[in-house]
Amino acid sequence: AVGRAVTHRPLHLRPSSVALVAAGGAVGTAAREGATLAFPDPGHFPGTLLLVNVLGAFALGALLEVLLRLGPDAGRRRTVRLAFGTGLLGGFTTYSAFAVGTVELLQQGHLWLGLLNALGTVVLGAAATFAGIIAAGTLVRRRGEGAAAT
Repeated sequence: AVGRAVTHRPLHLRPSSVALVAAGGAVGTAAREGATLAFPDPGHFPGTLLLVNVLGAFALGALLEVLLRLGPDAGRRRTVRLAFGTGLLGGFTTYSAFAVGTVELLQQGHLWLGLLNALGTVVLGAAATFAGIIAAGTLVRRRGEGAAAT
């Protein structure tokens, strides 16, 4: 189209990107629900959901670190980030259910459990993300050193 400016839709408005996130999110949400059904909490504390959020935070930190070290956010790396990072891990982790669970604990008079859930999820999630970044960085470095040695 000569004479016409080519406009590109922002990434979040592209149907292909939305489809990747939606597909990954559906799988992640199903995996989270499966985990909570397979490992029901015996008491008031939503331990399975806390574990899911911490594992998801670790996995997201690791995934994003690997993708960052592999190159710019384009092509297959962007596809992986959208489908697995934003979609699957975004659906797997759930800070909305964590917030509702915390409020329910507080409303039921479980002040310490509510505070433990809120602080534990945020602090452990941040620590897990950092651990995922460190673990992935170490793994990528070791693989790079191993490849250079051969």
